[in-house]
Amino acid sequence: MRKLCLLILFVFLSFSTNAQINRIQAFEPDSTETGFQVVRIKDVKLKYLTRSAKLTDPRTVLNRVKPLSRWYKRFVPTSFWDKVNEFGLNINEVAFVNWNAGGDNSVSALASARFSRNYKFRYFNWNNQATLRYGLNAQEGRKLRKTDDQIRLSSTISFRKDTITNWYYSVKMNFNTQFSNGFKYPDRDTPISRFMSPGYLFVGMGTSYIPAEKKFNLYISPATMKSTFVLDDRLSNQGAFGVNEGEHLFLELGFLVTNTWEKEILKNVLMNHRINLYTDYLRSFGNIDVDWELNFNLKVNQYINANIGTHLIFDDDIKFDEVVADNGTIIDPGIPRIQFKQLLGVGFLYTF
Repeated sequence: MRKLCLLILFVFLSFSTNAQINRIQAFEPDSTETGFQVVRIKDVKLKYLTRSAKLTDPRTVLNRVKPLSRWYKRFVPTSFWDKVNEFGLNINEVAFVNWNAGGDNSVSALASARFSRNYKFRYFNWNNQATLRYGLNAQEGRKLRKTDDQIRLSSTISFRKDTITNWYYSVKMNFNTQFSNGFKYPDRDTPISRFMSPGYLFVGMGTSYIPAEKKFNLYISPATMKSTFVLDDRLSNQGAFGVNEGEHLFLELGFLVTNTWEKEILKNVLMNHRINLYTDYLRSFGNIDVDWELNFNLKVNQYINANIGTHLIFDDDIKFDEVVADNGTIIDPGIPRIQFKQLLGVGFLYTF
């Protein structure tokens, strides 16, 4: 009987010892560091929870949570579009009150708008730009006169063979015309130009040089079609702007070079340069049509700026000093001349 009791006690102690060992192993680290890598041994799975178990995460203290002091910015996907919207208004004014030296009161206003949408990603480049300008001058003792009038649209699609080169294969379109009638003052009865009289459309293909991270574009096209529109019947019957008499459209095939460059040359002084050079292969090869615009924008603050600009045009198809007989016959067709315009103004500029 004594031996049986000792045997039962031995078996009970053995099971108790094994249970203690298993409990200790369950709370030992579940990985072993060998010096080079960590080898996973086992995963501990809880089969039951005791009454004293606390289900709260000790790392989270809800009574210490405070509202955000500022909103976090939303994630915005990367856009490959570069957008510019500009509205400007320049005003020049001169007023005299009992001025002994004399003078006439005058005020001039020039409204402008520029929209740009440029897309660039790896091999593909697409540049679009629209420029609108209209200016008026009011002087004491005379009617309003137009000082500026321009509609200019441009679009260029370019493709390159790799991401290293700055040379692109390009297709380009330019369109130029004006808003309202133009006159040779003081004559206000006979307009010398109208909307789409003239209108110029350039369409061609060539190559473009577009350096990375620089607002510079050089376009060279050996094959560009120039279309000259004169939709006004009176002007077309006169053969104005190079069209044949009675025709509303004249087509030319020639060589076109354009260049645009925008650069901050000094602090708050932005230079904007644009030039078009075109010559026709068949009609007058070697006579180069020039359209060159150079502007300096002097920024005073976010909304006020000063603008200094020049615009030079030479077109072999635009004649001056034309002599017409009383019966309408053209005695002297005139000669082409250099056209030059200079601008200096202070005004408002809003960009977004």
